[in-house]
Amino acid sequence: MAGIAHSDIIKAPKVLLHDHLDGGLRPATIVELAEAVGHELPSTDPERLGEWFVAAADSGSLERYLETFAHTVAVMQTEEGLHRVAKECALDLAADGVVYAEIRYAPEQHLERGLTLDRVVEVVHEGFREGCAEAAANGTPIRVGTLLTAMRHAARSQEIAELAVRYRDSGVVGFDIAGAEAGFPPTRHLDAFEYLQRENFHFTIHAGEAFGLPSIWQAIQWCGADRLGHGVRIVDDITVTADGPSAPSVTGGTHSAPPVLGRLASYVRDKRIPLELCPSSNVQTGAAPSIAEHPIKLLHDLRFRVTVNTDNRLMSGTSMSREMTLLTEAFGWGWMELQWLTINAMKSAFIPYDERLVLINEVIKPAYAKLVA
Repeated sequence: MAGIAHSDIIKAPKVLLHDHLDGGLRPATIVELAEAVGHELPSTDPERLGEWFVAAADSGSLERYLETFAHTVAVMQTEEGLHRVAKECALDLAADGVVYAEIRYAPEQHLERGLTLDRVVEVVHEGFREGCAEAAANGTPIRVGTLLTAMRHAARSQEIAELAVRYRDSGVVGFDIAGAEAGFPPTRHLDAFEYLQRENFHFTIHAGEAFGLPSIWQAIQWCGADRLGHGVRIVDDITVTADGPSAPSVTGGTHSAPPVLGRLASYVRDKRIPLELCPSSNVQTGAAPSIAEHPIKLLHDLRFRVTVNTDNRLMSGTSMSREMTLLTEAFGWGWMELQWLTINAMKSAFIPYDERLVLINEVIKPAYAKLVA
């Protein structure tokens, strides 16, 4: 069934694994917090400011895209700012039908006004708890876990990894590294990843977004990543040729050419390593030419562990419902595909297995069964 209305998609339960806290602020909140801390913005009109973020991020360059965060991070240096942003994040996602989310942020980027790493984590968790409680009272329950991110160009990954483990029983569910890929390979942070493995802790790595297959290979084979943050460039290891029999699609029919998987792509698929794909963001940073040409369709048909995510809702002017709507419009996907993406994400979450099963069997499947009927 194609042509699902955006308003109906909002009602469907969703799972979000890749969303940056400092990339999802409300423009009006940025304006108010900036005034309080004396930070100058490109515009103090919330609507125009929101448009500026999308336009500035829509450059086709990951480096230019990342520059927009100077303004959001600047207003997240106080307890008030961090608490408010986290609370509003939970409320905004819940209103969009998200029932489970893993939100990532880099504590080391929020220390300019005297906060400690531990206090940053505690304040963010307090904000999420308040937001989740208010969302539940509104009839839109959501569960939020956090991923602590270390910046790949810095040298604090071991410290942030230890911080994540320290708060693993109070809201932190995993670890991540982020930032410009080129010149900053994940192998620079091997000590942190080895420590996390010894502690039986989960981690994902931004890889295969702006850089290519070597970034993915290092993230998996050297560092042991549980998931790939983006991972969209895995398509570079898949060849579509004009010869040979057509390949079947999971939705019926055949491909016009048989895809041939290289050894790395085969490994990623065989090991069921989740891909945290972010369609709109991937187009903005040049990792994909357009939504219609995004590799998510091919990866879906080849049965990779595909998930769909927002990355930075402010910079992409997006939401989970919008991302799903774009995919239904581009590929004619219906409720079955959206449910498949959602269950993939829930299977790949960093919370315990039994807790994932509860959300799949008691929340996601029953809701989609009503939508399909």
